[in-house]
Amino acid sequence: MRTATLGPAERAEALTAMADRELDVLVVGGGVVGAGTALDAATRGLSTGIVEARDWASGTSSRSSKLIHGGLRYLEMLDFALVREALKERGLLLERLAPHLVKPVPFLYPLRHKGWERFYAGSGVALYDAMSVSSGHGRGLPVHRHLSRKGALRVAPCLRRDALTGALQYYDAQMDDARFVVTLVRTAASYGALAASRARVTGFLREGERVVGARVQDVETGGEYVIRARQIVNATGVWTDDTQALIGERGQFHVRASKGIHLVVPKDRIHSTTGLILRTEKSVLFVIPWGRHWIVGTTDTDWDLDKAHPAASSADIDYLLAHVNTVLATPLSRDDVQGVYAGLRPLLAGESDATSKLSREHTVAHPVPGLVVVAGGKYTTYRVMAKDAVDEAVHGLGPGVSPARSAWGGVAPCVTEDTPLIGAEGYRALWNARARIAARTGLHTVRVEHLLDRYGSLAEELLALVAEDPSLGEPLAAADDYLRAEIVYAASHEGARHLDDVLTRRTRVSIETFDRGTRSARECAELMAPVLGWDERQIEKEVAHYEKRVEAERESQRQPDDLTADAARLGAPDIVPL
Repeated sequence: MRTATLGPAERAEALTAMADRELDVLVVGGGVVGAGTALDAATRGLSTGIVEARDWASGTSSRSSKLIHGGLRYLEMLDFALVREALKERGLLLERLAPHLVKPVPFLYPLRHKGWERFYAGSGVALYDAMSVSSGHGRGLPVHRHLSRKGALRVAPCLRRDALTGALQYYDAQMDDARFVVTLVRTAASYGALAASRARVTGFLREGERVVGARVQDVETGGEYVIRARQIVNATGVWTDDTQALIGERGQFHVRASKGIHLVVPKDRIHSTTGLILRTEKSVLFVIPWGRHWIVGTTDTDWDLDKAHPAASSADIDYLLAHVNTVLATPLSRDDVQGVYAGLRPLLAGESDATSKLSREHTVAHPVPGLVVVAGGKYTTYRVMAKDAVDEAVHGLGPGVSPARSAWGGVAPCVTEDTPLIGAEGYRALWNARARIAARTGLHTVRVEHLLDRYGSLAEELLALVAEDPSLGEPLAAADDYLRAEIVYAASHEGARHLDDVLTRRTRVSIETFDRGTRSARECAELMAPVLGWDERQIEKEVAHYEKRVEAERESQRQPDDLTADAARLGAPDIVPL
């Protein structure tokens, strides 16, 4: 295994290599499910390619609640199988697959009624813990505990005294969703997968009824590639129906988009040592610890407008503020909101009119020979979705190559349950040595911890950049949570092609600063320029585009409804229009 680099040269080489030979599997879509599918296929020994029309995780997979969780509310819906599956995946990620990226996080559930509610909610949380332990991968998290009103206010002084009679505290997990996807793609590439972002499928190749490949446009250069593959996996999330339309066939199922928005507020606005989970009339609302911030979300509303840039309206923001303020002693106001982001959930369309009641379970189908479609599901169960998609693709590769017959020369079964993501190996040893690393590099221990929690053992690659150029060990002037080395590394190793990729996904400067990253834009563009070959004109273009994007988002968040918010957000087109 080699540590994969997703730099400009590697991207160009990957596109050429994909076009030079027939692949076993071509994955379309660079979100968490597509990236997981590429990793699953590559680690079975299949020649694999993955293409993404925009940046890695630029859709749903960078705009989630950042949680890896079993879905406590699905217990109330009696969806025990989904919860059990998700809890097993949560444990695998925490313990084995990505301990550097996935971390435990406590949540407090305030009780509003005496007696029956404690028994009812307590039984559910107890079952949640029991299912986690029974999965064989849940022993690393503390079990839930019951708190009196006084005990709850001790861990969460921010709560209004009259908003609770007591509380329950339990644990789930969280991660940076976009960083997780990039790590998945790099892990897949380290096992031989060919990966290219900004590469859009414009059509499928057919021989008779069979799909045998795809036409792919290099969005950056305009070049066209014909990529042939024995099986293609459509993992495009909320774009599933659009991708299906390229083959001129009606899909076996449809995907509806549900919009969820989140607010980011500074840590000092909510005085608490734990996250919060609150009931709403439709679903639940989370207040999630996020470094020096809190994430407040989410909404759940139908969305049928622009999928690439879902917009948060003024009504969405007011909804979240109104609900969280029902329990806060010091209410939040618009002035407290540092960042806002909106994402779309890909829900399997059913008979329910309410998106909050549509299925979060996934479906895999083979609508025509050569094409597998995977849709639905939730972030936490991406690995199971990927496994099911590759299993289906393997069945379509031909007779005698079923995963069940690997001992007789067929395709090997899924091994991703035992395949850590890059950066996981050695992470705990480096964490234990963080003080020594700080002394060796001259960085503060807090900075070393930051790098280890974002890159794991790959932090050594960033430290090597700093050793070569000490100025890269300095923080960004207007976003001092991040080192300058992280910006260079994003472009050289993590596939960032544009300023927007770095400020919104490789880092979270766009939602963690009141200026939304505009004060950091030029500094970051100048750091990226040598890696990507930008001249001064391109630097100016990148900065201007980013500033327009921020202004369009701010304007959309002043609009009263989805229609006007969408129109305002579309005022800033992509820097490389599709």
